[in-house]
Amino acid sequence: MPIKESDIPRTEHLPFNCMFAPVKLPETVKYPRPEYFTVQFNRRRQELFLIDDKATFFKSSSRNRIVYYILSRCPFGIEDGKIKFGIERLLNSNTYSSAYPLHDGQYWKPSEAPNPVNERHILHKNWARFSYFYKEQPLDLIRDYYGEKIAIYFVFLGFYTEMLFIAALVGLACFIYGLLSMGSNPSSVEICDPNVGGQMIMCPLCDQVCDYWRLNTTCWASKFSHLFDNESTVFFAIFMGIWVTLFLEFWKQRQARLGYEWDLVDFEEEQQQHQLRPEFEAMCKHRKMNAVTKEMEPHMPLFRHIPWYFLSGATVTLWMALVVTSMVAVIVYRLSVFAAFASFMESEASLQEVKRFFTPQLATSLTGSCLNFIVILILNFFYEKISAWITKMELPRTYQEYESSLTLKMFLFQFVNFYSSCFYVAFFKGKFVGYPGKYTYLFNVWRSEECDPGGCLVELTTQLTIIMIGKQIFTNIKEAIYPLVLNWWRRRKARTNSEKLYSRWEQDHDLQCFGQLGLFYEYLETVIQFGFVTLFVASFPLAPLFALINNIVEIRVDAWKLTTQYRRPVAAKAHSIGVWQDILAGMAVLSVATNAFIVAFTSDIIPRLVYYYAYSTNTTQPLSGYVNNSLSIFLTADFPNHTVPLDKRDFTTCRYRDYRNPPGDENKYLHNMQFWHVLAAKMTFIIIMEHIVFLVKFLLAWMIPDVPKDVVDRIKREKLMTVRILHDFELNKLKEKLGLNPNEFSKHVMIEENKMQLAKSTI
Repeated sequence: MPIKESDIPRTEHLPFNCMFAPVKLPETVKYPRPEYFTVQFNRRRQELFLIDDKATFFKSSSRNRIVYYILSRCPFGIEDGKIKFGIERLLNSNTYSSAYPLHDGQYWKPSEAPNPVNERHILHKNWARFSYFYKEQPLDLIRDYYGEKIAIYFVFLGFYTEMLFIAALVGLACFIYGLLSMGSNPSSVEICDPNVGGQMIMCPLCDQVCDYWRLNTTCWASKFSHLFDNESTVFFAIFMGIWVTLFLEFWKQRQARLGYEWDLVDFEEEQQQHQLRPEFEAMCKHRKMNAVTKEMEPHMPLFRHIPWYFLSGATVTLWMALVVTSMVAVIVYRLSVFAAFASFMESEASLQEVKRFFTPQLATSLTGSCLNFIVILILNFFYEKISAWITKMELPRTYQEYESSLTLKMFLFQFVNFYSSCFYVAFFKGKFVGYPGKYTYLFNVWRSEECDPGGCLVELTTQLTIIMIGKQIFTNIKEAIYPLVLNWWRRRKARTNSEKLYSRWEQDHDLQCFGQLGLFYEYLETVIQFGFVTLFVASFPLAPLFALINNIVEIRVDAWKLTTQYRRPVAAKAHSIGVWQDILAGMAVLSVATNAFIVAFTSDIIPRLVYYYAYSTNTTQPLSGYVNNSLSIFLTADFPNHTVPLDKRDFTTCRYRDYRNPPGDENKYLHNMQFWHVLAAKMTFIIIMEHIVFLVKFLLAWMIPDVPKDVVDRIKREKLMTVRILHDFELNKLKEKLGLNPNEFSKHVMIEENKMQLAKSTI
């Protein structure tokens, strides 16, 4: 609590600061309190603290925590000689239906004198309105009202959104480059040319039902592919590897600065996080001596936990296997409906024009991605309920253990659930197809999926776009509409009552409960989005832009629902985002590898470069002839009977995407030397890109300190000043206690100090 107003300037005036004036909040809202030097509050030193008004000395969130601390330790009865205590146990036994701090007042109107300031109204006016989407957040006011744990989530979300702005600009520039160069792309020009792509007869994409087709039918798909598969893809993949490092390093600095500003430098984990859960205490029959406190505490033997740990592990494994099974089912759907789409679009004369840009491959990809997204949402809904039940049955000892256990389960499942289909398209689809006459089959029934002649990157982009944007839209709608509808339903009877009879606690009771895990799901949602932005960004440079737009909306949606639709949560302290920071760091490392593999194996850049430097014979247009070079030749007479199209044509050969020897070669249909050259180039690129990005990452991490120098200086200055102030205070108290003359006391102290100095010099 404050003992003296700080003499350290709050912020320096940066150049061009006037440019950011439109996004700034009024100073009274941004900084509701001056900066102070603070020390731990002690009633014995009460006169040391700057107490203008005892009613407002402690912040709203601090009073909130103090009351909860008292209630959580208040005894209410004795059973079997044991004292029963705590509001949580009474809530768990349904003695009380709920317990919550009250909001300051109505969010739509300020409080009237002589009532205290309505901070809820100020937050709604300056933070929870969508018209303020471009404004900064009143972080200190959020902290004062909701506590540090909720405030630091909004600091993190706001900082992440600011950093996304840079990535979104670079990604948009890469997309515009692809858009401008789309018409002049040599590969698209050759594919669309009637004399080149129009003369290339491609092998059927499925057995019997599918017919031969001309390469120029994928003209629009090849142009669209160039939007995301061009030279800027490599640059953007490397840039994002560096961006994610800068994001994590600058976040550490932001967190350190926040720790100083919010007096969290010497903070230890919130005691309530280490408090025993009532469910654990209720189920414990054994007691054990605590080695630290030397008190008997409830204890659960390990053999009681082991069966639930096994059940928990088996459940997570089973559900992840279910995700993989559902993904295989979607693959089977795509394989089975592709032939139907192909035959239908071939037979319908009215679809011939549409077929130019809406190919059977694209139709299958879109419907498959939408189906996959629906399956993801369904599995996620059921798993949330099951994982919460399993974690509860494990009987974690404290709230922190409960949250850590649930975090592990939920993140592992959602990682597999949301990303498995993207990993399949990026690294498996089209890689194990075989070749005409010797295709590989799934369950010996369905022929493996092939990539488009332009590569699988377009399909990965489609998959990523539908899942990422679909999830964001669905989540925002659910977060906005769900509490609104439930609150309306609960208030429908109360509206007939007079406002005077509808008390503040009744109004708050009719709101939704934020719950212990409210922030957990918000962090989980943000981390999953972070994965989409980093893990597969080489295939979709617009991902940071869509994430930026979503987060701008997300901040205001979360602010609106907390301020208007939810009961006020119990305030808690936190000095960091906790385990989520380690998860983000792990995903940042993984993203370097995934983007390197996407550029190498999913994109068509490396084969083009190999052709450009090693196989091209045209000096004026080095990429001329690349399409013909990338397609191998197959003799139609070598087709097995069960794969020959029903409508036989007079084609002697057809083309397919691979690097294999022609029919006349003694090693026909085996991989040729160019295949191994391309493979070697891909592996070399992966190694070089990973080493470059990791080297830059380590250099940046070494160069950027976790705690900025000015923050270190501020902390030292505050510690020095507080020690001096406390020393002077204790000295004056001692003078008063001893009743000494101040002059005589000072003279005595000076003599003693001189004696000590003389002794030191003699030694």
